[in-house]
Amino acid sequence: MRHIIGGTFAVLMLAAALLPAAAQQAYPAKAIRIIVPLVPGGSTNNIARLVGEKLRENFGQPVIIENRPGANSMVGTEFVARSAPDGYTLLAQSGTHVILPFVDPKLTFDPLKNFAPVATLARTRYVMLSHPSVPAKTLKEFIAFAKPRPGQINFASSGTASGSRLAGEVFNMLAGVRMQNIPYKGGAQALTELIGGHVQVSFNSPNISAPHIQSKRLRGLAITGEPRLSSLPHTPTFAEAGLPGYAEMGWQGMFAPATTPRSVVDFLSAEIAKMQSARDFRDMYDKQALEPFVSTPEQLAEMLRVETAKLTKLVKTEGIKF
Repeated sequence: MRHIIGGTFAVLMLAAALLPAAAQQAYPAKAIRIIVPLVPGGSTNNIARLVGEKLRENFGQPVIIENRPGANSMVGTEFVARSAPDGYTLLAQSGTHVILPFVDPKLTFDPLKNFAPVATLARTRYVMLSHPSVPAKTLKEFIAFAKPRPGQINFASSGTASGSRLAGEVFNMLAGVRMQNIPYKGGAQALTELIGGHVQVSFNSPNISAPHIQSKRLRGLAITGEPRLSSLPHTPTFAEAGLPGYAEMGWQGMFAPATTPRSVVDFLSAEIAKMQSARDFRDMYDKQALEPFVSTPEQLAEMLRVETAKLTKLVKTEGIKF
């Protein structure tokens, strides 16, 4: 009898030891929601849908993309911060994530403390676009045109707290000009307003900008990154155009509510990294002028700290008010 009891106890102990591994293997056991706190049509929304579709294929579970825009993405971001930390509600966010505290000092959540970084999803270049009514045809000509006209040239951004807003402000600083920001509800609306001539300049993603540059409805003054894009062979890089220090890039990342089990975070991070290394996924990215951007949760957390420090310095030294 003693041997039977001892054997039963050993089996129970083994089962208990294996329980965390079994629980991890069971994830995901139901539908996953990816919240995009921005309007449809922009890069973050498009990337979230590409990633969501691939996760659905790999997991065999529904992956629902839900847009919850509002208040410079605070509405959707706060929703995820207050969601159950079980891995079934995730946030697809852009560089806006670290800008939010500068927009609202009374923010009801902390973008660094109330989220578990999962992985970066993509990196996007910025194309500096101008309306054909602007007489400058090159970047150098534009800077010469803008310098004696402080506050008279408007640049469209996809929101007060957007990466494209920051791109414009950093350009102002490095080029020694002072353009006025006009925020819109997403990159698509900002582009539409630029095409209509309601603003003179915009910093936008190449995938939605290229058709309008090719049709000559807009002028591509320069693009960040190296080398030139094959879809925009006549648009020089900022280094080629005479402003080598300008290197702003947009990025998108995945986040979970804080205290989400580390096993779930690591599992998602590994799946996203594996996805980005697949040839078919890279081809999809190429078609939208997106660049794969792989990071561990720790690397994403460090990037957030670096970006926050950069913004803090920019606000203090340049007096930028978001």
